[in-house]
Amino acid sequence: MASTNQSPAYQKAQGKFLLALTDKDRIEPLEEMIKECPKHKSSENMLANLKTRYKKLKERIEKSKKSGKSTKIGIKKEAMQAAFIGFTNTGKSSLLKLLTNANPIVSERTLSTTTPLIGMMNYSDTSIQLIEVPTIDSQYYDKGIVNTADTILILVTKLEQINKIREKLTKTNAKRLIIFNKIDLLTENEKRKLTATLRSKKHNFVLISTKTKEGIDELKNKIFKSFDKIRVYTKEPGKEKSKRPIILEPNSTIKEVAEKILKGFSSKVKETKIWGPSSKFSGQKVGLNHKLKDMDVVEFKTK
Repeated sequence: MASTNQSPAYQKAQGKFLLALTDKDRIEPLEEMIKECPKHKSSENMLANLKTRYKKLKERIEKSKKSGKSTKIGIKKEAMQAAFIGFTNTGKSSLLKLLTNANPIVSERTLSTTTPLIGMMNYSDTSIQLIEVPTIDSQYYDKGIVNTADTILILVTKLEQINKIREKLTKTNAKRLIIFNKIDLLTENEKRKLTATLRSKKHNFVLISTKTKEGIDELKNKIFKSFDKIRVYTKEPGKEKSKRPIILEPNSTIKEVAEKILKGFSSKVKETKIWGPSSKFSGQKVGLNHKLKDMDVVEFKTK
């Protein structure tokens, strides 16, 4: 059967590949992915796809060298993507650094961020792509990223900033979460009044401080829940479940899990067992149309 339990080395290389912004930066992690890819019959297609991608990448780099053009392309959207927006000095870079593996320049000067910055937030076995968009009132503000993100994280330090930002969000149906930063500067009474005001306006919000880290755990949980996804783990017979789940839409089926593993894999499935919330009992045998729930574990046997 197809192994879905990729090694930590493969997962690390894949993470670097997904975060790379240029073709040149993608080469090294892609080479590592090919090296760490399982070498057995059921993973032949995956390995072939990686090698094809590598070949095309090398060709594109060589072509760009001859033409003198840059190989930088747009940001690759992940299964869960959220964009930080806000005014200058609301703490976007500090928060991105606190939540992810990114290392942005943190500065009090105006417009210290002029290009989108990307980081991956690890939470509850998942990786969430966070993008810091340049300040909303600058020429560098990128509406394209905001309009395609799944969740908009509105970072503010003053109540009046909320409506000013919302006025610019006319072309997106993304979930919205208001993050009120710098609450370390407020008294307990001021925090209570602020909370009451935000609740009265029925905002989805969280109060935080990037300086003291107050509210950060609650923020991570709210970001994750905003995506309305389910996590489905896979396992091989006699082995532990995968460390990383497959991210799916609610009510996804066993067949969709199989196709996520490898295109066409569902046609090779002989038997499926599940453990978790959607099963009547541990190790229940189910068909390809069985609907899954968050935290289910799926085991495939092939023909």
